[in-house]
Amino acid sequence: MKLAVLVVEDEAPVRAALARDLASFASTVRIEMAEDVEDAKSVVDEIIADGDAIALILSDHRLPGVSGVDYLIEASKDPKTASSRKVLVTGQAGHEDTIRAINLARINHYIAKPWHIDVLQETVRSQLTDFVLENRVNPLPHLQVLDSARAMDAVRQGTDGWAG
Repeated sequence: MKLAVLVVEDEAPVRAALARDLASFASTVRIEMAEDVEDAKSVVDEIIADGDAIALILSDHRLPGVSGVDYLIEASKDPKTASSRKVLVTGQAGHEDTIRAINLARINHYIAKPWHIDVLQETVRSQLTDFVLENRVNPLPHLQVLDSARAMDAVRQGTDGWAG
């Protein structure tokens, strides 16, 4: 089982920038791009069908059709993505949208555009680590992209009940 990061972003140049900035994770983690919510749902189905886990969803807010906040709210209720960590990556969510994202989608983090690569990468590393620990996934196969100190603490505490 591979961990997957789903990026939902409608602007091709921004998707390309996110892919570039997440490239250091790609040898260990499956990075999947979607340009809108319908595309994201198809990608989720592909990831699940392949037996991989959707560990993290990074979503823009302003998307054609369904907004990123509404998608994250829906994803928080969907059994396929409910345990996924959720991060809103946007420069255009208003105060009310952000509150909805926090309260209803239970987002785990917010990254403002334009992002700093080190902040993005540290957030992804932290969120992947949280996913692995919360879902009792064996961290060893994913150690290269996790917060190694936290992951090794979990390893030292024992592996009983780990999935993956």
